Amino acid sequence: MFTVDPGASYMMPAHFGPRYTGAKTSGWYRDVTVIAVSYRTDRDKLAALLPNGFQLADEAVVTVYYACNKNIDWLAGRGYNMVGVNAAAVFEGAGEQLVGNYALVIWENLTDPILVGREVQGIPKIYADIPEHTVEDGTWRCNASHFGHSIVEISAKNLSEVPPDEVATAEREATGRNHPLTWRFLPAAGGYGPPSINEAVTFPSENIYKNVFIGEGVVNWQSLTWEQNPTQYHIVNTLRDLPVLEYQRTIITQGSTNLALPEQWTRCLAPSGQGS
Repeated sequence: MFTVDPGASYMMPAHFGPRYTGAKTSGWYRDVTVIAVSYRTDRDKLAALLPNGFQLADEAVVTVYYACNKNIDWLAGRGYNMVGVNAAAVFEGAGEQLVGNYALVIWENLTDPILVGREVQGIPKIYADIPEHTVEDGTWRCNASHFGHSIVEISAKNLSEVPPDEVATAEREATGRNHPLTWRFLPAAGGYGPPSINEAVTFPSENIYKNVFIGEGVVNWQSLTWEQNPTQYHIVNTLRDLPVLEYQRTIITQGSTNLALPEQWTRCLAPSGQGS
């Protein structure tokens, strides 16, 4: 009879054994390019998307970002692209307050990181077709689509490079205010009834920047019908209905990212009123 080793990491189907880990399976993403566009939106509409234990930051800010991830250790050098949406948020927990970005949704164009992110870390990942970004006449563009219908288009232009000393200063100022936050929700078997898992999560990471640019960005959400995108149309339309009241900073970064920090592992968060 198959038995689970509590010291190993498993994913479904677990009966084939634990995931392979070794010297080549670190959390390093060696070549990462990110385009991130932030804008202020309607506070009540954005707050309605946050589950219990989370609240919006002082400003109701949405950040829509694209990442081109290449040379990933745990994928044996392969890569994938992603488009994510964050809300600036605060988690009020038992004995701690975490300030950072709450992950509303992340689209990715490869099944493997979607499954790992959902099962192991509880990140709300779903699939989309996401081609690599393009750069033409100084304008960076990227997009995501599913079932042949566009989800979102992102562009950035009028870029200027940020000096390394200013990047270092910004990183120091962000210390303690850059916690990735999410909600790990897994329904009961069959889809109805009390959920199997219902918990707040933080999933720390480390970024090393080689180049940083700031500029002007635009995000264009599409309007979809059930027939066009039966599994995601409600997500896309909800994000489209968050009005762009004011565009804020747009940032493009090039560097590397480590998603596996032994000293800061992915962990569940205890809501206020519960023991740690």
